[in-house]
Amino acid sequence: MKVIKNYLYNAGYQILLMLAPVITTPYVSRVLGAHNNGINTYTNGWVTFFYLVGQLGITLYGNREIAYQRENKYKRSKSFFEIVSLQIMTSTVALVVYLVAVFLFSSAFKVYFLLQALWIVAYGIDISWYFMGLEDFKKTVTRNTIVKIISILLIFVLVRNENDLSKYIFLLGFAQLAGSATLWPYLKNSIEWVSIKKWRPFRHFYPTLLLFVPTITTQIYLVVNRIMLGRMAPQAAVSQFDFGDKLVKLVLAVVTATGTVMLPHIANKFTSGDIKGVRESLYKSFDFVTAVSIPMMFGLMAIANKFAPWFLGSQYGPTGSVIFYEAPAILMIAWSNVTGIQYLMPIHREHEYTISVTIGAVVNVVANLFLISLYGADGAAIATVISEFAVTAVQLFYIKGTIRRRQLFGPIWRYLLSGIFMYLVVSRINGVISMKITNLLLEVTLGAAIYVIGLFITKAPIIGQAKALLKKEENS
Repeated sequence: MKVIKNYLYNAGYQILLMLAPVITTPYVSRVLGAHNNGINTYTNGWVTFFYLVGQLGITLYGNREIAYQRENKYKRSKSFFEIVSLQIMTSTVALVVYLVAVFLFSSAFKVYFLLQALWIVAYGIDISWYFMGLEDFKKTVTRNTIVKIISILLIFVLVRNENDLSKYIFLLGFAQLAGSATLWPYLKNSIEWVSIKKWRPFRHFYPTLLLFVPTITTQIYLVVNRIMLGRMAPQAAVSQFDFGDKLVKLVLAVVTATGTVMLPHIANKFTSGDIKGVRESLYKSFDFVTAVSIPMMFGLMAIANKFAPWFLGSQYGPTGSVIFYEAPAILMIAWSNVTGIQYLMPIHREHEYTISVTIGAVVNVVANLFLISLYGADGAAIATVISEFAVTAVQLFYIKGTIRRRQLFGPIWRYLLSGIFMYLVVSRINGVISMKITNLLLEVTLGAAIYVIGLFITKAPIIGQAKALLKKEENS
């Protein structure tokens, strides 16, 4: 139950990280327009590389290290001070290099690039990895709820026309910074002071650098398509792709929340030598993300073409096809989240994980070069799916000697069959009714009901797991 509660907290955490832009999207997309939203996406794409360099691989590394030392307060505290001091130093270097680059090379969008620098500061002081390592996700959810609600209100109050792009960029960066800062007071009773003389921050540099490689390469195919679109297509195409990608990733956040929860959980099992428990957790997690991601994938595909212009505005009609083509990435990322983040990372097989995401990044760049020139924003969406498929395939190859892939994929036909039938029904209904909130809720409810009924008919494993969990809860 602890793992499930942490999953629910982290699912909320991941959604809240993206909740502000999604809630404000229908408003901002219309007020700022496609061109200005494209500028925000383009400049934020560049700053992403710098704050990732500043963080190295500390988010994953810190999470795992704290999980290893969870029971020893002194060792946990010492590791915290060492890792966070390293993070602040590297982020400071990244900030200085970024500002120098902006003043030397930027011309048209200099003001916007400078405002984006808030993200580097925000990630430089982010310590959410510490609480994730403790499997304490409630605190991160609480602070994000408060910060995101405030930022949403400020956007509606202060961003009123297309001249307010600077205000919008500032508010997004400041919200991230405030969210990072509000976690620090929670440290008071969780750690003890360790003399600075005993700190050895640079002993963590090499292992975080190893994890930085998969982190930065993963981000390449999350960011490079926006940058390449900005170079190869109009700014409007960048925002049309960006909003479609954000909507897909919002849905995906519910699934990938399992990775952040399971990483410290499996790392703790691995440290205690419970290899059987590690594998059993992996099988259950894989079945869960498959059961959840398939209806999300087909559901988005069924409503995409009408939903995008209704939700975002008439300028974003092309976003519907972006969502349709990118939706299969939900399933691919869900699987690689289990095999990579939940398995390879906790058991110290970072090298194989790094190779898989590096291959994915290379595939993404090559695919973008060809597909963007041919299909614009749709090409970037298709390239995303192709690269995510490559990552998943490589990771499945690496785990073939330790994990029974037949056990992983055996039940998938049950979920696919239920999902395809749901898609056919919802897509048909979506084609004959207008898009409005009541009809959207009807489609979502009907789709969910059809899918669940399909799971019962096909006797999908997730149904048995749910029954066992409810029975356990009743008996406790």
